[in-house]
Amino acid sequence: MTDCALRCPPPERAPDSSSPGTAGLYRLMAWLSPAYPIGAFSYSGGLEWAVEANDIKDAATLERWLAVMVRHGGGFCDAVLFVHAHRAAAANDDGALAAVAELAAAFAPSRERFLETTAQGRAFFETTRAAWGCAALDRLALAWEGPLAYPIAVGVACAGHGIALEPALPAFLQAVASNLVSAGLRLIPLGQTDGQRVLAGLEPVIAACVQRALACPLDEVGGAAFRVDIASMRHETQYTRLFRS
Repeated sequence: MTDCALRCPPPERAPDSSSPGTAGLYRLMAWLSPAYPIGAFSYSGGLEWAVEANDIKDAATLERWLAVMVRHGGGFCDAVLFVHAHRAAAANDDGALAAVAELAAAFAPSRERFLETTAQGRAFFETTRAAWGCAALDRLALAWEGPLAYPIAVGVACAGHGIALEPALPAFLQAVASNLVSAGLRLIPLGQTDGQRVLAGLEPVIAACVQRALACPLDEVGGAAFRVDIASMRHETQYTRLFRS
């Protein structure tokens, strides 16, 4: 028995293959928790500049901004990258895995967006490999030695632990949206209930994004949320900052 098997028992399989089972659900909740040590709390994805520019000033404008990001920007692109990383890892296709990892690293539209995704991706990979090691993460380490984007690391971990795409992808997107809502609460500022209203309003947006991402070929991935990308670029030279992006 390998050291990995001793540290990490195989995932519990549920009768419905779309369900992650108790063990898979436990791992998803742990990995995507705000307490998971990847430093997500220190990034705002450009929200800090958008608040200063008065693009975002209340719950309604925060929800609209995040909906655009998920539908047409980095949220959708990350979802597509997650899907293809998961599929490549599940198929043990190291060539495809390296290709999607390289594309994800190159796809960041700004220096801070690159920092945001690769710092979190590397932290997630190292923590998860140490605590929940599996063959898929080991294969990723051999297949790709460059900057590691966050959706690639999470997608490979989910595939390696037998967590299907259908529960894993919406959980990933909800965690990303939740972190940005939390940043909005601190920046605008908003109350906790308003934050939950925003998150509730994003539920159908995330569900639609999941369905599009599952059907999107990798060579058709792309975004058109230009103001979101500009916000990330402008944040680099913002005079006062609470967040790293």
